[in-house]
Amino acid sequence: MEDKFRNIFVIGDKVLIKPKSLDERTKAGLYLPPGVQQREEVQSGYIIKVGPGYAMPREDFGESWKGSEEKVKYVPLQVREGDLAIFLQKGAIEVMYEEEKYYIVPQHLILMIVRDEELFQ
Repeated sequence: MEDKFRNIFVIGDKVLIKPKSLDERTKAGLYLPPGVQQREEVQSGYIIKVGPGYAMPREDFGESWKGSEEKVKYVPLQVREGDLAIFLQKGAIEVMYEEEKYYIVPQHLILMIVRDEELFQ
């Protein structure tokens, strides 16, 4: 992982995605034609950072006598850093970081991933 992302922390079920160029085909052969991307508002990109997941509710509600040292527990996300994600652009948030475009995307907007260790180059 690049050193420039070491101070970025993604929250909850969100992921940080760097979009692929429109005409780029992956080594696995996956290609989204520009017409599909524009008409369906579908985008693809590489997952750069992943949040901790979905927070689990604490089981001791109403028991104020218990200590609050218990850490929050999370259900982890299915996606991992380096995955190629196909996601719906409609609910994604576009951000600029160090003059590059990224998307912050909730996991439920990710339609499919391609997991190949060689893709993240």
